[in-house]
Amino acid sequence: MADSAFKKIQIQRDDTTFDAYLVGKDDAPGIVVIQEWWGVDFEIKNHAIKISQLEPGFKALIPDLYRGKVGLDTAEAQHLMDGLDWPGAIKDIRASVNWLKSNGSKKVGVTGMCMGGALAIASSVLVPEVDAVVGFYGTPSSELADPAQAKAPIQAHFGELDNFVGFSDVTAAKNLEEKLKASGVAHEVHIYPGNGHAFLNRSPEGVSRRKSMGLSDEDEAAVELAWSRFNSWMRQYLA
Repeated sequence: MADSAFKKIQIQRDDTTFDAYLVGKDDAPGIVVIQEWWGVDFEIKNHAIKISQLEPGFKALIPDLYRGKVGLDTAEAQHLMDGLDWPGAIKDIRASVNWLKSNGSKKVGVTGMCMGGALAIASSVLVPEVDAVVGFYGTPSSELADPAQAKAPIQAHFGELDNFVGFSDVTAAKNLEEKLKASGVAHEVHIYPGNGHAFLNRSPEGVSRRKSMGLSDEDEAAVELAWSRFNSWMRQYLA
């Protein structure tokens, strides 16, 4: 059902072309929305639609970093993420940001969840055209990007009960905060008590998938608060 909301486009970079999915007002500020380890599936599309409908409106673009592949269970998703060319994904994100800037968006932010959160934060370091970043429950490896070198403002969100050690647990969140202090960029790091990994995933399919992974927290208030903070941050820096 969500699919009909999107316009599918092709974006070229170097010697590769990738699909991207676009939703929102043409002349609105742009936001590149980066997939979780699952790929471009129902939940990241739900998030992009949500972002496009936040006041006063954004133009959301999802680049297909996996080139059409989608993980249907955690083993497949892990395999796809392990096989990702991370520096290549950053190039896809940069091409997506520049596509939005040449198609009506004066300013462009980057957001992402899980794997996409790590890539969003890395884009603040590695993609000079990015104007603002919001990352959800993911941090980049030190080989990919050092957040102490961030150049665009970063807001980051983590669940207190997240147990992806070194990637999105509270220790990773605190380490990120230390590095962002060193970077000198505007930043906020928010930790949500009682919430686990991927707490934004609230569609019926997303809830049942989280439960199958042992994630049973359901906190609508935290989800609302996170989206409200997201909107304030993007409005502030993309206006």
